Amino acid sequence: MSIPTTSGRLLLVDAHALAYRSFYGIRNLKSAGGMPTNAIYGFIKALDRMRAALSPTHWMVIWDGGLAAERLAALPEYKAQRPPMPDDLRQQLDGINEYLDAAGIVHHCEAGEEADDRIATVTRLAGEAGLAVVIASPDKDFLQLVADQVGVWSPNDKSGVVWGREQVVHKTGVPPEQIVDWLSLVGDAVDNIPGVPGVGPKTAAELLCQYGKLEALYATGGGAFPDKLRASLSSSRELVFRNRQLVRLNQDLPGEVDWRKCMVHPPDTEALQRLFERWDFKSMSGPPKPLQATQAELFSG
Repeated sequence: MSIPTTSGRLLLVDAHALAYRSFYGIRNLKSAGGMPTNAIYGFIKALDRMRAALSPTHWMVIWDGGLAAERLAALPEYKAQRPPMPDDLRQQLDGINEYLDAAGIVHHCEAGEEADDRIATVTRLAGEAGLAVVIASPDKDFLQLVADQVGVWSPNDKSGVVWGREQVVHKTGVPPEQIVDWLSLVGDAVDNIPGVPGVGPKTAAELLCQYGKLEALYATGGGAFPDKLRASLSSSRELVFRNRQLVRLNQDLPGEVDWRKCMVHPPDTEALQRLFERWDFKSMSGPPKPLQATQAELFSG
């Protein structure tokens, strides 16, 4: 997908997703003092690759600040199955933020606020400011935001393609505007959200292609469905509409964005050199190098 720009292109990075991917993708990397640095190294290299591939004029890194209270109220088990963050990763988060500060990259974290919702809100604000948006994340929840000026770039997609409407339909069977209802039927094991028993991605897509929205689907009474499917949908009605509340991203969080601060500009090279020396990143020390990072270079051990 080629996203045209008006006032520029904003790259929004799902920080926790990238930190975890970097941590598990690179093993046994430590400074001379024994501090783990694998997540920091991978995060930096991934940002370099994103900038080289996507040519943003603006960028922002957004961290999770906790779980949204309204989602926990609707489903106390929401994301409860996730294990705690590994200590070796947690102790690298401050270092990643030190790098972002030295590189001049705006980063955001708000207590009790999920990164997904802040990314959705910033995406809306960027559109109002005339900026095209690329969201860097493997999270399929972001597919609901895809539009003419909004795409999703996943590090799991080796093609390097920015997903637009065509890619969303090819992957899920439904367009972006139906992703929320599709996820409501299918559920999301990653977030501990159960779906309708017996309704997988393909069946959910077929139902929505036929009926359009959940309201229309349930208005039929299921008379045309096989008995097992009709019974499953009927018994799961409350779950499905609750799921819709859980999976729909909040685009109306409070706050504004200073787009001038988000512009890509030269980093504080002296501050970066001090960090690279502290972490023993010898390949990053010295004069700045061209921004070119291959997939193998990003996550090789």
